[in-house]
Amino acid sequence: MGLPKILAINPGSTSTKIAYFEGEKECWRETQRYDVDVLKRFGSIIEQEGFRFEEIKRALQAHGTKLEEIDAFVGRGGLLHPIPAGTYCVNELMLEEMRSCKYGVHASNLGALLAYRLAKGAGDKPCFIVDPVVVDEMCNEARLSGFPEINRKSIFHALNQKATARRAAKELGKKYEESRLVVAHLGGGISVGAHLYGKVIDVNNALDGEGPFSPERAGTLPAGQLVNYCYSGQCTLEEMLRKLTGQGGLVAHLGTNDVPEVERRIAAGGSKAELVYSAMAYQVAKAIAEYSAVLSGQVDAIVITGSIAYSNKFVDLITKRISFIAPIFVYPGEDEMLALAQGALRVLVGEEEAKVYAY
Repeated sequence: MGLPKILAINPGSTSTKIAYFEGEKECWRETQRYDVDVLKRFGSIIEQEGFRFEEIKRALQAHGTKLEEIDAFVGRGGLLHPIPAGTYCVNELMLEEMRSCKYGVHASNLGALLAYRLAKGAGDKPCFIVDPVVVDEMCNEARLSGFPEINRKSIFHALNQKATARRAAKELGKKYEESRLVVAHLGGGISVGAHLYGKVIDVNNALDGEGPFSPERAGTLPAGQLVNYCYSGQCTLEEMLRKLTGQGGLVAHLGTNDVPEVERRIAAGGSKAELVYSAMAYQVAKAIAEYSAVLSGQVDAIVITGSIAYSNKFVDLITKRISFIAPIFVYPGEDEMLALAQGALRVLVGEEEAKVYAY
């Protein structure tokens, strides 16, 4: 019997990434991009399920991949209630909550829906999601803030953080469950997590903009000044939320979320661009040191990943400040498709038991 054949599905707001694997070997990949005018015909993201399903079937046909020959399907996990990390079987409760968008509206909610529909069409094959953004393994101390009405939340790049942490542990000759790691995911949002023996016991809420500022997020702000600004009458609640999570960071300071563009401005002598760029790296380095303290300074390795990790200049600004802590591994990008396939594969070959989503 050959290696398990796995189809991974990762929906975005205007695209769907599809990748076909035999074991961990990627056989083909396709990114389907949709015209905005076409998507406007649908009242909501969830209503796009049928349209995207047919597009995926067309891709399978174009690549000569028969639906019934696929052994398992795995979708990007969407917004659910907080759950431990792992690979989850898609069940009716999960589907119901994804369709209702009970915990929030996001294109990733379609991941489980599409994977399940394809799995049914293939003859009731196994169907999973892996490490959604709502993975919550924080220790009790990490949850508390100085304001009892507000607890800290675990919302971060769990899929990529977990995948790269496993990769680093393997390079160290250890199991992930035996390792003490700090992982920094650098993308449109930035999340830094303390990984202790297979669990992320503390991490900044990258969705709401906590932690370092990033290309699009404002990051942690001085509380008193933030409150005064919110009550100044300068913006509405909706406008304020956009400033924090989509119009903050590089966008607010420089009008762009494109790190290569910022680097071009610096090369051309842009002093403001250089200051903002350096400040973002400074805050990331400070966060890495902060989460190293969570591990009592006993850190096996620091992992730097995400799209910004392709920038040697930015990585160098970080590493010169934190190289004293532990060895540093840099894994640029965020290969979510492979991470999804690996999560499904661990279950299929018996390395991990699939979890059941429940209250």
